[in-house]
Amino acid sequence: MISIRQSFANKLLLGILVLTVIIFTTSLGILFSQSRHMIRVEALARASAVLNTTMERIDRNLMIIETATNAYIQVVEDSFEPDSILHYSNSILILNSHLDGCSISAEPDLFPKYGHQFSAYSIRKGDSIVSVIEKPYDYFHKIWYKTPRERDEACWVAYFDESDSLEVTIDGMLASYGVPLRGKNGSVVGIISTDLSLLKLSKIISEVRPYPNSYFVMLDGEGRYLIHPDQKQLFYRSIFTDIDPRKQSDVIALGHEMTAGNKGRMAVRIDGEECLVSYQPVPRTEWSLAIVCPDRDVLAGYDSLTYILGPLLFFGLLIILVMCYRAVNHAIRPISELLEKTQAIASGNMEVHIPKSERIDVTGSLQNSFASMLQSLNFHMGSVRYTTQQTKERNEELEKATRLVEEADKQKTAFIQNVSHQIRTPLNIVMGFAQVLREGVAEEEKKSITDMMSHNAKHLRRMLFMLFDSSETGLSEEISALRQDHIPCNAVAQMSVNDTVRYFPELDIRFKTNVPDDLCIQTSRLYLKRSLREILYNAAKYSDGKHVLMEVEREGDMVRFIVEDTGKGITEADRENIFKFFTKVDDLSEGLGLGLPLAKRHAQMLNGDLRLDADYQEGCRFILELPLA
Repeated sequence: MISIRQSFANKLLLGILVLTVIIFTTSLGILFSQSRHMIRVEALARASAVLNTTMERIDRNLMIIETATNAYIQVVEDSFEPDSILHYSNSILILNSHLDGCSISAEPDLFPKYGHQFSAYSIRKGDSIVSVIEKPYDYFHKIWYKTPRERDEACWVAYFDESDSLEVTIDGMLASYGVPLRGKNGSVVGIISTDLSLLKLSKIISEVRPYPNSYFVMLDGEGRYLIHPDQKQLFYRSIFTDIDPRKQSDVIALGHEMTAGNKGRMAVRIDGEECLVSYQPVPRTEWSLAIVCPDRDVLAGYDSLTYILGPLLFFGLLIILVMCYRAVNHAIRPISELLEKTQAIASGNMEVHIPKSERIDVTGSLQNSFASMLQSLNFHMGSVRYTTQQTKERNEELEKATRLVEEADKQKTAFIQNVSHQIRTPLNIVMGFAQVLREGVAEEEKKSITDMMSHNAKHLRRMLFMLFDSSETGLSEEISALRQDHIPCNAVAQMSVNDTVRYFPELDIRFKTNVPDDLCIQTSRLYLKRSLREILYNAAKYSDGKHVLMEVEREGDMVRFIVEDTGKGITEADRENIFKFFTKVDDLSEGLGLGLPLAKRHAQMLNGDLRLDADYQEGCRFILELPLA
């Protein structure tokens, strides 16, 4: 028997066989891997479809409650008296079977005859409705009253109904829709709040599931569980509770995505089990709903396919062995003839003649290729000189391009250094205070520390949003698509002022307007608020901190939002650079050089403009102009 080391044919056969086996097994592995991927993709699509259907049912139930509540607001406001409040609370439940409770509560001391508090509450107990005037208790700090009162707008909240000293309550967790009630002078006189049991909502959600062991999870804005199959997790525990950041970073990422109000899908390991999760925010609330599908359900059919993998590999490899053996024996015979002639060519003898072969297999093609190669070799040798010259010229061009790339790299490095410097300070503050909290501090110091951490975290988030907005990819289409909001001019200006004061609590921003409160413009609420906040942020940061004014006025078909301060102002030499991206008047100052350029870009994409009033000499005055329609 010829040894493998002595037989070229056996060596070639072994090499081809090894290569073929690798390709075959790799292809089979890719097939199974792709099958697994396709099944998971299909599972995600199926889960998303169920989630969308469930979300429509939730939205329909919430909308019914909102409509039922809003229908009574005008009537309750017109006759907001103790005798009628209890009647309306009862009537709302009688006429709307979807509601579990209704509370109409007055502002402090609105009815002195009844004391400091006055609240009427009705609940559904089976087929009957119980209505009472609640005993005095401090409901002004309850989330169902405090949240719509502070926001001064209708909103949804979720809370655990702890009975306090009340005789009539709904057991368990509630979803409450609260709306401020206003008197004839426009001030808030109370809150009407309608309740829906989250247990009932959980039953509605759980009626449809894509897989036997899949389940729904609902989180509030802080990540607390509102709906979860494990009742022990509800409300007082959040998705971030008892999470190891090193081992469960995917769960933390899911929690941040859901609490941020994002929509998406991702693979997460929950309680040691791989799961596919599809999530999206609940409309008009701060909640987020997710459906969790364990891999053991999704891949149940796929796992059964692995039982055929062994026989398939065995018979496939056997067929490959036979075919490789026959192919090598057929191809190896003419190779020895080519070997002698190619050795002569390699030694410099270009007079060797290689005849054309009549074979149509790979070996015949190889011989014909050598013949063609020999004929064209002399021709190509002449072209080598020309190619060498062309290569030299190209190298010179590459050197020039390299210098340009180096210059661009320097600019990139400068920008990265600036971003790193701006992010490092607040990040170090957050990390430092986190270490302080971990080591333990006095109770009275915790609020100051957490406030400082929150302020710097918001500052970091603001810089990240600015970096994202600085990219032009798809931004104009996004703003155009969002330019459909009908926004009250005074309201959006006041909200921007309030947001700025949260960053600068010591700052007093005056607000002035000469337009009516019902004057609206059609634009993008998101990008208008971002532009106004950046202008106010700039004024707060560089002014004397005492004289900042936000003014709204109308000029023809345009609305002007004017922000002025009494700071040091901007020199004429620097005015032409303030709207250039990544440009700062002072390289040592705080910021990325993105605030004003982004505000101007947003204004222009909203068919308006942002400019600096050069005639104002007391500091800075920026004017944002937008069309009414």
